Amino acid sequence: MTAATGHTAGLPSNGDLFRQAFRNHPSGVGIVTGDPGHDPFAMTVSSVASVSIGPEILMFSASALSSSTPKLERTDTVVVHLLSANDIELAKLGALKGSERFGEHVHWDRLKTGEPVYPGVFAWIRAKVLQRIPAGGSTLYVIEALDIRVPDEASPEQPAPLVYHNRTWHALGPGSSIPQ
Repeated sequence: MTAATGHTAGLPSNGDLFRQAFRNHPSGVGIVTGDPGHDPFAMTVSSVASVSIGPEILMFSASALSSSTPKLERTDTVVVHLLSANDIELAKLGALKGSERFGEHVHWDRLKTGEPVYPGVFAWIRAKVLQRIPAGGSTLYVIEALDIRVPDEASPEQPAPLVYHNRTWHALGPGSSIPQ
């Protein structure tokens, strides 16, 4: 075992093991949008989680390596889009470095408050940034919901949630449920 790395030479590092462990841990997919002032950004995230119901607080993380993070750092409100399998192309667009996320070929709009929004997604939450917490090579954003748009629960067809697992996109459906 080497003192500097904490692992045995020739074996995977803790970082490699950490990545491997989380490759097998599926997560929902979202897109975070915002605009610090005439410069909209969008980034695909798989770290969205609810924190509190009263008040309605959620969180996500953003890597310092993302080209959108400097804009996010200058933004006070964001829109977190919760994606369904129907939104796969949008998820790919937000994950592709250098892609045109607000071009003519993308259906987007602005809320009355100015934030960019993809109105056709499953659900979205407009939120104000409460805290930015540095965490290694990322920042954890703790945000409070201001406006929420979800589909009508009475709708007969709820789209399958979009999930990211082991570097691939998946749709959860009735066939993926485990009988009780």
